[in-house]
Amino acid sequence: MKPSLDTALVWFRRDLRVDDQAALYHALKSAKHVFCAFVLDRDILDALPRVDRRVEFILGALQVLDEDLRKLGGALIVRHGFAADEIPRLAAELGVQAVFTNHDDEPQALTRDALVADLLKTCNAELHTSKDHVIFERREVMTSTGGPYGVFTPYKNAWLKKVDEFYLSSYPVERHAHSLAKSPLAKGVPALEDIGFKPAGLTAHVGQGSRGAQALLEDFLDRIDEYDRRRDFPAVKGPSYLGVHLRFGTISIRRLARIAHQRMQAGDHGAEVWLSELIWRDFYHQVMHHHPHAMTAAFRPEYDAIRWETGAHADELFAAWCEGRTGFPLVDAAMRQINQTGYMHNRLRMVVASFLTKDLGLAWRRGEAYFARQLLDFDLAANNGGWQWASSSGCDAQPYFRIFNPVSQSEKFDAEGRFIRRYCPELADLPDRAIHAPWERAPLQMQGRAYPQPIVDHAIARERTLERYAVVKRRD
Repeated sequence: MKPSLDTALVWFRRDLRVDDQAALYHALKSAKHVFCAFVLDRDILDALPRVDRRVEFILGALQVLDEDLRKLGGALIVRHGFAADEIPRLAAELGVQAVFTNHDDEPQALTRDALVADLLKTCNAELHTSKDHVIFERREVMTSTGGPYGVFTPYKNAWLKKVDEFYLSSYPVERHAHSLAKSPLAKGVPALEDIGFKPAGLTAHVGQGSRGAQALLEDFLDRIDEYDRRRDFPAVKGPSYLGVHLRFGTISIRRLARIAHQRMQAGDHGAEVWLSELIWRDFYHQVMHHHPHAMTAAFRPEYDAIRWETGAHADELFAAWCEGRTGFPLVDAAMRQINQTGYMHNRLRMVVASFLTKDLGLAWRRGEAYFARQLLDFDLAANNGGWQWASSSGCDAQPYFRIFNPVSQSEKFDAEGRFIRRYCPELADLPDRAIHAPWERAPLQMQGRAYPQPIVDHAIARERTLERYAVVKRRD
């Protein structure tokens, strides 16, 4: 089949890889000459602090992407500006007839893409978009009555019933790579300083771009069968650590889901549990598509009636939570982990979110915004879904009367205090039993230490939370 277009442009965004890349594949199949571009979008970057790990990660991923494209005969054009301006301008400069990109269902991205599509028409070009970031999106998994799912388990069952080889198969990009074209506009990837940023210092385990993702995947596959037994313990190597690579598309979700699905069918329970986590990701993205209001307000509107703590004291509590000085060792260790590395273990994300909303009585939006600033793998749909789950205001959230006890969570998931000692060295020489609630078991040993006393009494806070959530109960 002959290409229908002479020249096309692939607009890379949250899909920074060559392997199994939907938009790249469709462009290569459709055009004789295909250029590739990425825009360091000032609509996003201008609002960030000048030291941001994600910008550093993106530039590293772009370097790998450019190298991979050049091996196949192409190259990456990198622009720094407003994407809504740069893509139509670049399309006109290159004389392309179409721009190919992958879906991004975040509300701000949808607005941007609609604007780009309109501007491209002025230079006689069209915008073509494809599914790439999830296995199932938008209206692909619906209830028997045609509505979106609001509970995860039925969604998961429908997902598993529908998934097959077609949905998990890869796009054979390299087979059509002969259509890739180079442009004099492809001058390499700028340095951090060139776009006004300073080095943040990424942790070594993240890796660079698709190569880093491949290394992490190979490491994880050696221990995936233990995922279900190790994933909840932050002191051990349990997770895949691929979250940031899924976020920026430096590895294909189809590839990961295919591996997990095949291993699950072979009886690997660890792979089955991991696949369930990947399905949660799809679930939250379909929630975002069908309920965009939840990105700025409670998914369940009645929860917007909750009166959260405000004022100077609330600000002090929030600062203590952010800085890891609440007096609850597991909470503090988790917050110090995110501050120092840009990563937080998934179990700990639930613990600290519950603590902020149900121990401190602070609005989930404050925690969500802090995670959005700190997390290397920040994803709007998943971050919002996780925070609303913890605050009980979201889709398929935990009941409001289920309140994590930060001490019992610590005793259960970091029994020997290994994780706590890593990030709270001032507690390192306490006995294992005392390290979870040092104010109770080791009050004498705590004298003179820099570690703070608890900023809240969990039992009292629990009763206040039940009172706070009574406004929701009365509306049920």
